Amino acid sequence: MLYIGIDLGTSAVKLLLMEGDGKIRNIVSREYPIYFPNPGWSEQRPEDWYEQTMAGIQELLADADRSQVAGISFGGQMHGLVILDQDDNVIRPALLWNDGRTYEECDYLNNVIGKEKLSDYTANISFTGFTAPKILWVKNKEPENFARIAKIMLPKDYIAYKLTGVHCTDVSDASGMLLFDVKNRKWSREMCEICGITENQLATCYESYESVGCVLPEIADQLGIPHTVKVAAGAGDNAAAAVGTGTVGDGMCNISLGTSGTIFISSKNFGVDKYNALHSFAHADGSYHLMGCMLSAASCNKWWMDDIIGTGDYAAEQKAIEKLGENHVYFLPYLMGERSPHNNPNARGTFIGMTMDTTRADMTQAVLEGVAFALRDSFEVAKSLGIKIERTKICGGGAKSPLWKKMIANILNLKVDVIEVEEGPSLGGAMLAAVACGEFANVEEAAARIVKVVDTVEPDPELVAKYDERYAQFKEIYPACKPLFEIIK
Repeated sequence: MLYIGIDLGTSAVKLLLMEGDGKIRNIVSREYPIYFPNPGWSEQRPEDWYEQTMAGIQELLADADRSQVAGISFGGQMHGLVILDQDDNVIRPALLWNDGRTYEECDYLNNVIGKEKLSDYTANISFTGFTAPKILWVKNKEPENFARIAKIMLPKDYIAYKLTGVHCTDVSDASGMLLFDVKNRKWSREMCEICGITENQLATCYESYESVGCVLPEIADQLGIPHTVKVAAGAGDNAAAAVGTGTVGDGMCNISLGTSGTIFISSKNFGVDKYNALHSFAHADGSYHLMGCMLSAASCNKWWMDDIIGTGDYAAEQKAIEKLGENHVYFLPYLMGERSPHNNPNARGTFIGMTMDTTRADMTQAVLEGVAFALRDSFEVAKSLGIKIERTKICGGGAKSPLWKKMIANILNLKVDVIEVEEGPSLGGAMLAAVACGEFANVEEAAARIVKVVDTVEPDPELVAKYDERYAQFKEIYPACKPLFEIIK
């Protein structure tokens, strides 16, 4: 049988067609625009997501036996606010995960309601990207739109609704809304009251691998697939990527170098970092995970290459980098503000340490190292909790760079396992669909059967020592700059 994984990303939807044994038959990608109405704002039209997803499925199945399609599921950009009226029409463009307009609402939630209460209700505190402060922003700034809200959804869940007619979400994606009682895997009554909404306005919550229903007959006919095709709830992009890299079960780690950057640690047990520097979320395998998320990762390198130095030849730029652990230039990768562990929407990208002999290669190296150092910030929080991690999987566009993987291995002092097929959330989505259809007994079995490690980047003790010294300097830069960020915002 065939399974479709849909990764609803920030810049494009990526679709993957997988056979039951994990073999990938086809991959397609279709882009859609992102809008920045004001500095720090970030929006997309859900209608664009659906249009490109439907066109992408047609392209994906062009040479396939469509009668063999059995299931569809998702990974998707998290936290985005999609609001529908009583006729299920989109009320306004979606506010995205990297939208920073909700600093007043976050201040209210964290300092008036209080971080302790938020953590007690949801296992997390408020970040500007989360969904609950976005709901409060609409309530405060667009009351006419707030009054029309009949359903509140997340990005991938809008696609699931369009395919099935079911208002659904999953536990991993719901965990990032600040409306979900993560420990007990249910909506938080207290947070609904704080946001002025009812539980009926929220979607029904499923485990990621559960079927929410079948594709609507008219959609199935349009796509030429059977009416029996099941749609599984899917997962937030990071949890889906973790499934796709085999980061399931207890004590596994995955680093994602996508538009955002994450360090993801799976756990059988629920746990909360006492400072809430890391997110505590439900995992797509039925358990839990801790996650540190930085808002700009591979996007920092894309910005530097495309917009600043004006080249598309990333490999050539990295080839000029020779001396690791000896760069005197540092880069704070906070181009969209920062989430973990600083929770500061006013933080900004910063170069420091340049001299007259600084080269273009030094600057490029600083960008790559800055992202790795910022990931280490979150990793240090995990280590402070007594979590012992010796190796990690890696995924995302940045993971295609051998140099960046080497930096990650040595800056974090981790063995970096490279998997045979690195397709992140789209593969994870297809695997969740296969579990929902009974191809595998559970997510862990699917990961054990499909995910294969083909190489490991080992840290070099001498280079680890050099980077330890550099990191000690890097972690002093943000506190020194923080007062300036309040002035130049």
